[in-house]
Amino acid sequence: MDSTEEGAVGIAALDALDDEGFHALLLSCCHAPGWASAVSARRPFGTPAALLEAADAELAATSEADVDAALSAHPRIGERPANPASRREQAAALAADPAVLDALAQGNREYEARFGHVYLVCASGRSAEELLTVLRSRLGNDPATERAVLRRELAAITRLRLQRAVADATGNPS
Repeated sequence: MDSTEEGAVGIAALDALDDEGFHALLLSCCHAPGWASAVSARRPFGTPAALLEAADAELAATSEADVDAALSAHPRIGERPANPASRREQAAALAADPAVLDALAQGNREYEARFGHVYLVCASGRSAEELLTVLRSRLGNDPATERAVLRRELAAITRLRLQRAVADATGNPS
């Protein structure tokens, strides 16, 4: 079975979930209740691409309050997250030298003081040093620019998690 067929199996399994199960799955990918309801209402998808397109479109249109809800569910970069998805995404960063993790913790505090929410970045496969460099550069953003950046990062994280959910629904490890 090629990856297109596997994706079809996975999306069929997700489309077959009851409304509550599908909504919960969406919230595990992005804890934005309005977004999850809007994406859920667009079912069935039929293809992974259709799910991702709907998710992207609804996230771009979601309210700032919904983005804030999603942000509240994200752990700080460099801390040991309880959420398995966050733990997987931050695996490379969590293996960093303690001095780098300390610098990330300080950067997180500065970022939160400046912008009023957690530093959100798509951490998957990125080192702590890289994430620290990105954090430091983003501290120079004005609030409006930073809000646009964090929305892009939230979309990237959500997309990765949805792709993983489709892959997991095929019964194959991702």
